[in-house]
Amino acid sequence: MSADRIDRTDPEAAIAEAAKAYSNWGRWGEDDVLGTLNFLDEAKRREGAALIRDGVSFSLSQAFDMDGPQKGWRRRTNPVHTMLATGTDAALGGQGFPHGFGGADDVIAMPLQCSTQWDGLGHIFDHGTAWNGRPAEKVVTSEGDLVTGIEHMAPHVAGRGVLLDVGLVIGQDGELPDGFAITEEHLTATAASHRVTVGRGDLVLVRTGRLARARHEGWGDYAGGPAPGLSFSTAGWLHRSEIAGIATDTWGFEVRPNEFDHAFQPLHQVAIPHIGLLIGEMWDLDALAAHSAADGRYEFWLTAAPLPITGSVGSPVNPIAVK
Repeated sequence: MSADRIDRTDPEAAIAEAAKAYSNWGRWGEDDVLGTLNFLDEAKRREGAALIRDGVSFSLSQAFDMDGPQKGWRRRTNPVHTMLATGTDAALGGQGFPHGFGGADDVIAMPLQCSTQWDGLGHIFDHGTAWNGRPAEKVVTSEGDLVTGIEHMAPHVAGRGVLLDVGLVIGQDGELPDGFAITEEHLTATAASHRVTVGRGDLVLVRTGRLARARHEGWGDYAGGPAPGLSFSTAGWLHRSEIAGIATDTWGFEVRPNEFDHAFQPLHQVAIPHIGLLIGEMWDLDALAAHSAADGRYEFWLTAAPLPITGSVGSPVNPIAVK
């Protein structure tokens, strides 16, 4: 489906058509818990590791603090960091340790998807069905994701990373406007401009410039509001390219407002439960993008393991790109 063929009035039919056309159910067996991460194999990791030349590294994570973008929608708040023991406690002798020993400890309370993160395979359902055709109620319960918890992905998310700076190539001053739907044509044109290929097993990073704009304008509606993002019409490309995962610098990965009337995140509804795609959001790609524009290299080693939180449907992550 191309973007100009989207019927805004009928999201149900479009989602059903794409789900049927791009399903990976059963592709890796009925017990699969990795989805498209199956494309990221040992050879792809060797290929990614061979891209390290200078040893320069970039953290692609936003900060995890109270100054983040969250406003409480769907109970998502910014992280709350609390000290359990401090230097003051130690200096005043309140810690009870001998021979002057002292220390500090802390705790953080936060939704797992409040800042830079991966969506797990149990995060989104389609009409009560989870990844690989499983009943959602049998997968995720009050005990967590009993089948596809993100802990299964923890050893696997490392390989060849590719940056597609669509904001630079297609946008103005490095940014795309809110509501801009990134199509397959935009992605392939950006890859061609960067002289880079995208294919099986790659971890693709799509920069829109939305986070950069939030940095100089304020958070505003960054969390859940209008934003550039992938068009629903890219579902075919996401399936056909056989990428292992994809992440953006936006809150919600796909374009907002969505391309249908009365719809909410329809591309998620196809990509996660049907394609089995690993999706990342709120990644900070600006420093990497600036370096790539300077040296002309848009591929690199990327390691971005989720925390192995048993039964989680998402995880914070500090992705590291090494060039």
